[in-house]
Amino acid sequence: MPACISYSGNLCHNRRMFTIAIQAGGQSSRMGEDKALRTFLGRPLIERVIARLRPVASELIVTTNRPEAYAFLGLPLFRDLKPDRGALGGLYTALACATSPLVGVAACDMPFASADLFQAAGQILLDEGADVAVARMEVGYEPLHAVYRRATCLPAIEAAIDEGLWKVVAWFPKVRVRILEPDELHRWDPSGRAFSNVNTPEEFADAERLALADD
Repeated sequence: MPACISYSGNLCHNRRMFTIAIQAGGQSSRMGEDKALRTFLGRPLIERVIARLRPVASELIVTTNRPEAYAFLGLPLFRDLKPDRGALGGLYTALACATSPLVGVAACDMPFASADLFQAAGQILLDEGADVAVARMEVGYEPLHAVYRRATCLPAIEAAIDEGLWKVVAWFPKVRVRILEPDELHRWDPSGRAFSNVNTPEEFADAERLALADD
C-alpha cells in the first residue's frame, strides 16, 4: 500500500477509533462551480458537513485533488492514491489515509449528513462484526454516507481497482455488508434527508430553505 502523506507532509500514524472522511472530489459540472466551496447559509458547504459530523469523529480528513483550495479547513488533505479511478478510487484513498479501524465516508455535497446515523452504523459494525454498514434505497446503495471496516474493506477495494472495476460497490460481494433497514434509518434520520445531495443551483437553494426551517 502506498504511504499516505497529507498535504501538510505529515504521515498518517495516529491510531484512533472512528475517522470521518469527507470526499471533495467530482467535477461539479451541473453546479457550474465547486459545490463544496459554494456558500451555504453564510459558509462553504463543506464546512457545514464537517460541523455536522465532527461530534462523532475522533479524526477528520478530506480527500481532494485540489488541496490548496481546502487548506483553510485546517484538516489533513489527501490526493487520490489511485488517480483517475473515479468514486472507487476516492473511496480507496479515504480508507487508506484514515488511521482508525472504522471509517465513515461522506460526500461533501450532503448538507444534512447525519452524525447520529454514522454513530449508529459504526456501532453496528462493532456489535455485529460486519464490514460495511450502508443504506440501500430505491435507487441503490448509498456508499458515500456509510461506514467501513478498514482492515477488510481496503484490500477488497484495491483488488477491485486492480481488476479494472469502476462501480463503487463492485467489491461488496467480497465482504460482509450490513444493510441499514428503513426503520433504522427513520430512527436515526427522522427527517429522511441524510442522503440528499445538491447538484444544481436549484437544489442548493431548496436545501438552504429546508435548513433554515430546521433551525
